Amino acid sequence: MAEALLTAAMAGIRVPRPGERVHREECAFSYSGPESEGGLYICMNTFLGFGKQFVERHHLKTGQRAFLHLKRTRKAKSDDGSSGAGDPPKKKPTRLAIGVEGGFEVDSDPFELEEEVKIVILPDNVAISRESLALMAPAIRERVTASIEALLSADSASRRQDVEAWDGEVRQVSQHAVALRQPATDVRIPPCGWRCSQCDLRENLWVNLTDGSILCGRRYFDGSGGNNHALEHHKRTGFPLAVKLGTITPDGADVYSYEEDEMVLDPGLAEHLSHFGIDMMNMQKTDKTMTELELDMNQRVGEWGAIQESAVQLKPLYGPGNTGMHNLGNSCYLNAVMQVVFSINDFQNKYVGHMHKIFQDSPADPTQDFNTQVAKLGYGLLSGEYSRAPPESEEGEGENDKPEPEGISPRMFKALVGKGHPEFSTNRQQDAHEFFLHFINMVERNCRSSENPNLAFRYVAEERFHCLASSRVKYTQRVDYIMQLPVPLEAALNKEELADAERQRRTAEEQGTELPEVVRAKVPFQACLDSFSEPEQVEDFWSTALQAKSVAVKNTRFTSFPDCLVIQIKKFTFGLDWVPKKLDVSIDMPEILDLSGLRGRGLQPGEAELPDIAPPPLLTPDEPKGSLSLEDDDTLSSNLYSSPTSPVLDESLVEQVAEMGFPREACRKAVYHTNSSGLEPAINWVMAHLDQPDFSSPLVLPSTGGGHKTPDTEPPPEESVVTVTSMGFTREQALRALHATNNSVERAVDWIFSHIDEPDTEVSMEVSEGRSASGTMSETTPAGPRVRDGPGKYQLFAFISHMGTSTMCGHYVCHIKKEGRWVIYNDQKVSASERPRRDLGYIYFYQRDTG
Repeated sequence: MAEALLTAAMAGIRVPRPGERVHREECAFSYSGPESEGGLYICMNTFLGFGKQFVERHHLKTGQRAFLHLKRTRKAKSDDGSSGAGDPPKKKPTRLAIGVEGGFEVDSDPFELEEEVKIVILPDNVAISRESLALMAPAIRERVTASIEALLSADSASRRQDVEAWDGEVRQVSQHAVALRQPATDVRIPPCGWRCSQCDLRENLWVNLTDGSILCGRRYFDGSGGNNHALEHHKRTGFPLAVKLGTITPDGADVYSYEEDEMVLDPGLAEHLSHFGIDMMNMQKTDKTMTELELDMNQRVGEWGAIQESAVQLKPLYGPGNTGMHNLGNSCYLNAVMQVVFSINDFQNKYVGHMHKIFQDSPADPTQDFNTQVAKLGYGLLSGEYSRAPPESEEGEGENDKPEPEGISPRMFKALVGKGHPEFSTNRQQDAHEFFLHFINMVERNCRSSENPNLAFRYVAEERFHCLASSRVKYTQRVDYIMQLPVPLEAALNKEELADAERQRRTAEEQGTELPEVVRAKVPFQACLDSFSEPEQVEDFWSTALQAKSVAVKNTRFTSFPDCLVIQIKKFTFGLDWVPKKLDVSIDMPEILDLSGLRGRGLQPGEAELPDIAPPPLLTPDEPKGSLSLEDDDTLSSNLYSSPTSPVLDESLVEQVAEMGFPREACRKAVYHTNSSGLEPAINWVMAHLDQPDFSSPLVLPSTGGGHKTPDTEPPPEESVVTVTSMGFTREQALRALHATNNSVERAVDWIFSHIDEPDTEVSMEVSEGRSASGTMSETTPAGPRVRDGPGKYQLFAFISHMGTSTMCGHYVCHIKKEGRWVIYNDQKVSASERPRRDLGYIYFYQRDTG
C-alpha cells in the first residue's frame, strides 16, 4: 500500500536545483522546526517547510502529497569525566565578538540531536521510513532517494541567513588596496619615537599609506583620542588608507579606509609599509588596537552593565508576551524594535487578530509575503508557544544542564524586510531608529486601503515661518512618526563635575596613566523639550513678499497628537569637525508627559500670510529666461512637469538638510545632484563637497541647449500611487507629489503638505479617523491624511536602549511595561526588570493617558 501511494505521488516529487531555496529548518507560517513536538514537513515539490498544524493546509491548497518529515530529539551529552568539576571562571573579553575565541562568552549547548527522517504521504498520512524505501522498486527508490539526499544536503534558506557567531572584527579587503598609489618618496619612518606632525601628540597616531604622513586620529565622544589631523589630511588630499602605528605586527595591523569609512584589510600591507622603510616582520605591538579601545571604552563608560542590569539576578519570565528573539548576528536592533511594536494593540489586532485570514490569502510562497511574515512574528511573540518554563531541576542537575529559553529566530522576517536594502540586508549592526522608520514604510506600502496600524504613530506637525523682514508668516504641515529631541549639553546640571573629569582626563593623558571613568552629563528633559520648541532661525529663507532671500524664525508644533508618541533622543550627532559621535548623557525622562502646550493653532488673528508665489526658476548662465518653448507639447507644459531650467527640488528634503547647519544653497545643490533620493545621499554629497570653494554658491545648472526636453523622472509606479492614495490623498495629488520627489513614497506626503495651499493641490480628503479632545469633528476639518487626535497627555510604556559608541556597533535591548511592572527584553532572554535605566534610553514610546 505504501509503495502504491508513493507511486501515485511521484509526479510531485522534485530534486532541488543548485541555489534553490530549501526551507528545512523553519515552518513558513510558524516557528516550528525539526526539534518541535511534531517535527517539520518539507514539501518535496515546493521545498517549503510546514509545522504539523499547517501541512494539511498546504496539501489542500496545492494538491501536493509527498512530504519529507524531519524530527530531531535533544538528548543530554554523555560526560566522559574529563571536563572536571565546576565551571571555569569567565575570561575577560579580548575580542569584540560573541561566540568566538577571545570574545564575549556564550553558554555551550549541553545537548546533542538525534534526527529521524521519513516520507509522509497525505491525505492518507502514511509514513515511509528510509529502510522501507530501500525495499521498493528501483525506479521509485532511486528518484525519491535522490530528492531526499538533495534536500538534506542543500544549504537551507535559514542557515544561509544565520550567523553562528557575531564578530565585530571581521573586515573586508579595501577596494583601494590593490591599486594603491604610492609616489616615489624619500620618507622613511623609524620603528619608534613617532609624533603627530601637526600637534606633537605621541599616541593614537596613523601613517597615511600614500605619502607617509604621520598624524593623530579622531577625537572620541568622551574627549579622548586625537585631534582629527589624519582625517583632515584625507579631506585635503583624498589619500584613502592609513595604518595605526603601534598596531603593526607580523600578523597585520589596524588599517582604516576613509572613503569606505570602516576598518579594512590590505593584502599588500607589507609591501605598502616597506615603501616607507617599515619592516612589518620585525615590528612589535606598542599601542591598543581599535577593538581594544572599544572594549576599554565599554568598560569605563559602564552603560553595558547598567542598561542590561548585570549587577542583579533577574528573574526569567515565560508565557504569552514574554517570548525572546534569538540574535542572528547583529540583529538586536530588529529584536528590540519588534518587541515594542507588538506590545501595541493596533499591530496585535492587524496581524495577530487577523492571522488566519492573512495566512489563507497568502501567495504560493508565503516566505516572501510581508503580511504573512509579520503575522507569523507577532503570533510567535504573543502566543507563549515558544516561551515555556523549563522543567524543574532534578537532584544533581547543574544550572548549565538546563536548556536555554526557547525564543524564536526571525530569519524569514529579517531576510524579507531587508531584501534589497543596502544596510538591513547585511549582518552589520544598524540604527534602531532607522529600522523603525524602514518597517513603518513597509507597513504603509503593504496596507494600502486596508486597516493600517501605523495610525497609532502617525501625526501631523505644523511649522510656522515668520519672515523678519516683512513680518509675514507661512504655515506648512508634514506627516511624521517620530518626535526627535535635541540634547542641549549646555543645560547639563553637573557642569563642574564634567569640567573636573575633563581635567583629570587630560592629566592622565599627559602622564600616560589610566584614564578615569567617564562622567555622564545629566541633562533635564525639560531642557530637551525647550530646545525642540524654541524658535529656530532660518537663514536664506525665500520671502515671497520680498521676492528675495530673508531671515525667518521657525516654530514647530503638533497639529494632531498620536495615540502612541515615539520620541528619539538625538544622541548620535556630528561634532564641529563633522566626526560622528554619540553623546553619553543621562536624561530624566518622565513617566507622565504633557505636551498639550505644544499644540499648533494655525493662522492667528492679526497675522498676515506670505503671498503664495513660487520662487523664480534657476537659469543656466548662457540660457535666458523663457528661451525654452513648451507650448507645442501639452505633456511638457502640464503642471506635472517643469522646464528643464527649473528643476523640481524636494523643498522638504532641502529643509531637513539645512536644519543640520549647512548653507541653504549647498543643501539645494545636494538635493539636486542626488535626484531628491533621500536625506542620507544628500548628506553624503554635502560631506564629500565641503572643501570645494563654490560649496555655498548658488546652484547653477549646466547648459542644456534648446529644443524640447523630456522629463527626467519616470512616471510614478502604480504601486506607489496606490500607497499614497491609501493615506487619504487623491490620485492627482499622488501623481504630482511622486513626480516632485523622484517617485519617493516616503517624501511624497511631506511634499503634498508643503504645497497644500496651491489651488490645484487643494482637494477634499478623508477626514481623521480620530476625534478631537471634545469628541466632535468640525465640518471645516482641514485637508490632510488620516490621523488620530486627542489630548496630548501620555504615559511611558516602553523604551529602547543602545550600548556602545556608535550605531554601527554595540547592542540594543528594550524595556516594556506590562501589568504594572517593567520587563527587559535582551534578545532571547526575557526577565523582570529590577532597575530599569530609563534615563539612558535612545527611543521612548508613550501611549495616550486616558485616565
